[in-house]
Amino acid sequence: QVQLVESGGGLVQAGDSLRLSCTASGRTFSTYAMGWFRQSPGKERGFVATISWSGGTTYYADSVKGRFTISRDNAKNTVYLQMNSLKPEDTAVYSCATSRVAATSPLVYHNWGQGTQVTVSS
Repeated sequence: QVQLVESGGGLVQAGDSLRLSCTASGRTFSTYAMGWFRQSPGKERGFVATISWSGGTTYYADSVKGRFTISRDNAKNTVYLQMNSLKPEDTAVYSCATSRVAATSPLVYHNWGQGTQVTVSS
């Protein structure tokens, strides 16, 4: 089983940048696609970005396209989410998870991390 730990969240102002990290335990990280999702109070968990096991395929939610970049370093068992031009509506708990395919539905993801809070002030 893979355990995931997110880090890098914090309180920033609109227009600032943050880089989130998700580090996995275990030796099978490189076989999984990875996804980032976010959830704010009163809302369902929403898709942010996903990357295939090789890093060759990525998908983004329309709301973050052009501002966020997902990447991975399989040697470090880590997936990143670079977030630029942050907006107050990006405020949420961001979580990563594993999947067999790079997909947008949270239903196919497993091994969810505990999440990291991102707060963007206006």
